[in-house]
Amino acid sequence: MLLSFTFAGSFINMLAGFQNVTFEFGARVIVRDATWHIHPNERIGLIGYNGTGKSTLLKLLVGEYQPSKGDVIRSRNTSIGYLHQDLLSFDTNESILQVALGAFERVLQLEQEIETLGKKLETNHHDAALLQLYADKLHEMDTLDGYSIHHKTEEILQGLGFANSDLQRPYKEFSGGWRMRVLLAKMILQQPDLLLLDEPTNHLDLPSIEWLEKYLQHYQGSVVIVSHDRWFLDRMVTKIVEVFQQGIHIYGGNYSFYQQEKELRMELQQKAFENQQDYIRQQERFIERFRSKATKAAAAQSAIKKLEKLDLIEAPTNERPNIRINFAIDTTPGKVICELRHITKHFGSNHIVTNTGAEIERGDKIALIGANGKGKSTLLRIIAGTENFEGQRRWGHNVQPSFYAQHQLEALDLNHTLLEEMKSCGSQKTDQELRTLLGCFLFSGDDADKKIRVLSGGEKARIALAKTIISKANFLLLDEPTNHLDMHSVELLIEALNKYQGSYILVSHDRYFVSQTANKIWEIVDEQVKEFKGTYTEYLDWKERMARQDTVTKPQPETRKETVVPAPAAPPTEPTPNKPVINKEVKKAHSRQQKQMEQLAEEISRLSGEKTRLEAQLADPATYSDKQTFTAAEAAYQQACRKLDECNRSYEALFESILELEAKMHS
Repeated sequence: MLLSFTFAGSFINMLAGFQNVTFEFGARVIVRDATWHIHPNERIGLIGYNGTGKSTLLKLLVGEYQPSKGDVIRSRNTSIGYLHQDLLSFDTNESILQVALGAFERVLQLEQEIETLGKKLETNHHDAALLQLYADKLHEMDTLDGYSIHHKTEEILQGLGFANSDLQRPYKEFSGGWRMRVLLAKMILQQPDLLLLDEPTNHLDLPSIEWLEKYLQHYQGSVVIVSHDRWFLDRMVTKIVEVFQQGIHIYGGNYSFYQQEKELRMELQQKAFENQQDYIRQQERFIERFRSKATKAAAAQSAIKKLEKLDLIEAPTNERPNIRINFAIDTTPGKVICELRHITKHFGSNHIVTNTGAEIERGDKIALIGANGKGKSTLLRIIAGTENFEGQRRWGHNVQPSFYAQHQLEALDLNHTLLEEMKSCGSQKTDQELRTLLGCFLFSGDDADKKIRVLSGGEKARIALAKTIISKANFLLLDEPTNHLDMHSVELLIEALNKYQGSYILVSHDRYFVSQTANKIWEIVDEQVKEFKGTYTEYLDWKERMARQDTVTKPQPETRKETVVPAPAAPPTEPTPNKPVINKEVKKAHSRQQKQMEQLAEEISRLSGEKTRLEAQLADPATYSDKQTFTAAEAAYQQACRKLDECNRSYEALFESILELEAKMHS
């Protein structure tokens, strides 16, 4: 939704904001006397616990709600783009490319006008007025950079995860998450002065979040974003606005700065509160002691008046208690949790994994990452035994798994209350302990007595996750566990998983969550499960080092069986007369292998292009109409994948060899 406002205020250099605004829903106050000014080129993260009113503030900014007191300010001619969940009600038969191109309303109108004028000029090419009008339209098109709108639109849609073959597909064919990406692309292309984004990362995979993060860092307008992804907020925003205790609190920095600054503010407020309480108690003792004495009565009355006029400092309190989630395991499993051998899974022409293997050991805390559509959830289901596949999957000794995914919602008993559903897990926890745990998952007070049937999809997901957490299983499979949690609940879940004595594998697009929980990274690359032994931060550092070594192709994480343990470095030796000869031979070998590496890089680039071309051909429905064409294309695709895999392995081996030679050259 794009809006343009012409409110002429006296506030200089401000796009929009609040001045002493109060807003209520019935008897519930969202904000009281709140002031917030949004200036040009700001990157703002709007945060707060669920239910504190973040989305409400965005609706106040665009005029959907009106304050009961104070002013909502919008500067003259400020355009505001507002992305929110209600936009998903929009539906159309147009392609997603056409929907996104709708951002360029004037350019599309000019295209039609120019085409109409061109047809008229075919028969009236001497009409001077017509020629002038045609030239004016062409000039306006050039001024608006109208000839590049298709390229810009395709680039942004691709950045948000759409393949070229998707661009002409009807918008109505896509699920809600992908529709939201199209609308986000359209809004970005409109380039409003102020961009309001309500939880956009909920619908994005890791590559798309990273793309959006980089794009918004250089966006020409101002951005206000509601997000529970603190990794994203740390890298994108330069100001945090928190909705807390019916007020708006502003912090000049990213999310990490906000955390430190808020802790300091709370400490200072606590000290100020304690000092004031000491002062009040001292004055009350003075009043009580001397109010009945004639000689001190005036002083006592003066003290009373001072206390009455005192601006009371509130004690700093968290809106949510600092609860801990604890869960234990019943049985210790054997060394191996699960073995995957020669696993193959295809959905028609969509190859997820082909003849791949992996192993999960006791103590492994694995994050399975990558773009949507690569098969992360499918692999989780294969491990859990709820997905058909070719190959072998074998559980280890005494493994007790528990699987959390969206389909687990179907297993909830709709006639149970939340408390009854939690009791059904057999955890032996008391009612109070279960109510406390429900509070961690954003259910408070009387919510525990609600029926499952009245819950929203997100609320049911949180109940299913809570049941998984207290199941006493020694192996957890978690598919997007943070999707419906706020930051506080994510922190509690991280703390619980770090104390958990069992093993787990999880899928999540929350990079902070992954960075705090995983000790191994899995990624599906070229239909193989690749493993990196280390944290997510170490994985990113490794990727950056590999990218610096080679700008043509990115070496992939090594699989478990491909892991190479380098030999211990030889002890230093004294220089010998033969060393110059050895260095000369090493340099020759280094030069020869560098040339081989360059040739391999070119071959990998060629094969990658061939693979992309064949993928597009296989994605074309016309390919399936001719069996011979389809068979030939599929065979060529398989051959290209095999050659590409061989070249990548050779490239990695050469890279390791070159590093060893370079070490010798500099020793």
